[in-house]
Amino acid sequence: MPTLADTPLPGLDKLTSVLAASPPVLFFFLGMLAAAVRSNLHVPKAVTKLLSLYLLWAIGFQGGVKLVKGGLTGEAIAALGAAVLLACVIPVYSFFLLKKRVSIHNAAAIAAAYGSVSAVTFMAASTVLTAKGIEFGGHMVAAMALMESPAIVIAVVLMRLAERSNPAHAATSSAGWGKLLHEAFLNGPVLLLLGSMAIGMITGERGYHAFKPLCTDLFSGVLVFFLLDLGLLAARRFKDLRKAGWALITFGIATPLLNAGLALALAWTLGLTPGDGALLMVMAASASYIAVPAAVRLVIPQATPGLYIPLPLAVTFPFNVGIGIALYTYLATLVLG
Repeated sequence: MPTLADTPLPGLDKLTSVLAASPPVLFFFLGMLAAAVRSNLHVPKAVTKLLSLYLLWAIGFQGGVKLVKGGLTGEAIAALGAAVLLACVIPVYSFFLLKKRVSIHNAAAIAAAYGSVSAVTFMAASTVLTAKGIEFGGHMVAAMALMESPAIVIAVVLMRLAERSNPAHAATSSAGWGKLLHEAFLNGPVLLLLGSMAIGMITGERGYHAFKPLCTDLFSGVLVFFLLDLGLLAARRFKDLRKAGWALITFGIATPLLNAGLALALAWTLGLTPGDGALLMVMAASASYIAVPAAVRLVIPQATPGLYIPLPLAVTFPFNVGIGIALYTYLATLVLG
């Protein structure tokens, strides 16, 4: 595999070419087009659930193997620490910005989504980096897993503190702290990701060679169908945001850029490689529409699903896939290279 030194720095006029050669990303836009023209194209729900499980397993297993191969170096520890810091800081300022526009329950739900991470965006970015020959450490999978849960807990804590100081919002979530922590740290996607990574660490290269045709050779093909379905879903849910106005839509685009900038500053301060820095930016800029909604339905039932689901999925995800990943990769290569 070519190294970063063998990869020419892309020019600004070629920035979008980072994604142009990625068939899975193009199939995402095919799904959006199909929904826009009201095609009857669809992917059965049972299939999409299986695809989700496969992708989480594959990314976790490969990450565990890479983590063992590369070792827990100083850079790996720094990247993990940066990921956790971002997962704790982002939901805090997001909550205080959002509660000026929406209820504290919706602010908490959206802040949790943007403080968490999108595994699919991470997968798309890692595929792009691999295609460009930009290497990154397996510890970034662990970083992604660590970013899944803290934002959920922090957002709910902020919500309850706001409820306590504002009698008009005195109604609290019916779920106790035990259910909250269980859903945040042991929900299915996080558990599968962490478990697969642990098994990859245990089995190492021997396990990787046994599963290589399944976890590597089929990965891009499976990602194609998953992103096709997400394209369909994103386009169909965009209409749910019309009532929310442009303030939230602007938040869904501006916040990823701000978060990516914070991640780039951290990566530069810690001396991360361009590959690790690019993925840190992608994770900070992404928003969860799988793990967080599952938790929010339980712990913040007062929140409106028509806001905290389509905003990350129909605004932020397309922005990151269409523009963000290319931009973050370019900036990470420029600043950290």
